[in-house]
Amino acid sequence: MRVSMNELKAALRRCFEASGYFVGNYEDAANMVLWLEKHGLNGLTELERALPYLTQDANKPLSTVVYEDSTSAIIDSNGRSALNCIASSIDLAHAKALESGIATITVHNCHNRMFVLKALTDCGRRGISVTAYWQNGSKTVREYAAAIKAGERYPSFSEAATSLVTTPDEQQALTIVCSSRVDLTGSLQHSRGNRQARYMSPEDLADNKEYIIDNGIEIEEALWAEINRIGAGILVENSERSRQGAGGQ
Repeated sequence: MRVSMNELKAALRRCFEASGYFVGNYEDAANMVLWLEKHGLNGLTELERALPYLTQDANKPLSTVVYEDSTSAIIDSNGRSALNCIASSIDLAHAKALESGIATITVHNCHNRMFVLKALTDCGRRGISVTAYWQNGSKTVREYAAAIKAGERYPSFSEAATSLVTTPDEQQALTIVCSSRVDLTGSLQHSRGNRQARYMSPEDLADNKEYIIDNGIEIEEALWAEINRIGAGILVENSERSRQGAGGQ
C-alpha cells in the first residue's frame, strides 16, 4: 500500500510518543525514519527491526559522557536507539568543531545507527562538514560510512561487506568526525578486502526524494497496522486526560 509522507510522519509521531519518547524527541525520531525512507535508504525496514524494542529505551539511563576534551568525546548511549540519542552527539561534535576546527565523537552501545543520517545532514546544512562511520554484524561484518560537505544539501552513503573481525563493543559503536575547516568525504567501495559494495551519491539521494514526492511511500500493510496500533495508545491516553479535565471543570 502507499501512503503520503504527511500520513507516515503523523503516524510515526504517535507511535514514538506512545512508546515513551519525550516531546520534541518523538518529532526527531519520526523525521529520522522518514528521511531514510524518502531518500532510498530503507527507513521502514530499519524501523521494523527497532519496533519490538522501542519501549525499552524508556527504562535505560540517558547517554553519558565518559570522556571529554576540547576536540573529542566518548559517549555511552547505554544500549539506547539512535532514534532518541544520536542527534545530541552530532550537536556536540558540531559545537566542538565550531570552537576548535575539528572534533571526533565516539558513541558506544548505540543501536539503529543508520538513523544518524538525518542529524548528519542537518549538520552539513548548517555549514559544517561531517562524516560518520560504523560497523554491524558478527559473522559477516558490514561497514557503513556517510559524509556531507559543508553547506551541501545531501550526503553520500556507502556500505560494504568485509572480512574484518570485531568485538561486541565495536559492533555497537559509531565514530563521528566534524570539521569547520576541512571538507570530509568518505567511501568504502575501494577499501581493501571489501565486497558487495554500494555507493549512493548526493545526486542519487536527491533523485530518490523527488520520486517519493511524486509517488508516495510504499509500506507493508502489516507494518502500517503495527505503527498505528502502537500509536493508538497515545490517542487513548489523550482521551482519558480530556475526560479527566472535563470532569474537573
